[in-house]
Amino acid sequence: MQLVDNETFFKQLSTLFQSSSKSGSVWLTHKRLLNEGGDAHMSSEDDGSQEYPCLVHATDGKETKFSTVVQAADLEKFHASYGAVLKSSMGNLRKRDKKREKQRAEAAALKKRRLQEEIVVEGPKRGAGRRKRQRKMKAAQKLEEAKKRAQEREEAKARAKAP
Repeated sequence: MQLVDNETFFKQLSTLFQSSSKSGSVWLTHKRLLNEGGDAHMSSEDDGSQEYPCLVHATDGKETKFSTVVQAADLEKFHASYGAVLKSSMGNLRKRDKKREKQRAEAAALKKRRLQEEIVVEGPKRGAGRRKRQRKMKAAQKLEEAKKRAQEREEAKARAKAP
């Protein structure tokens, strides 16, 4: 990982976004940088008078890794430039597959409608058509079980939202 200044960071970040526009991901992390090298201890008597620099890290998950240190005084200027770089690179994002989402929603609606329908069991108990009646009885039994499971799921969701 290389530590670079802020301007070089922005140049490399825009290059990283361009290289991963067709495929790949970019990970960005922000951390408070401690100079003493120890863990950060948050205490109730901390009045916030001490200002810490911020470490911003970018990687593509492979070989490209770079970071910059932003001083507390330069944070607003850095975030303005950082936001501009992010907004300019957001145009390169792939669009969601709305067709697939629509198909899933339609399938869920169809399944819900089928749960509402009743299966009419008719036909002779013996002789011709007996097997057809047995298949309908089995389908009706499966439908009742599916209704029961769906109702249990709805009740579980309601219980999870209640507290």
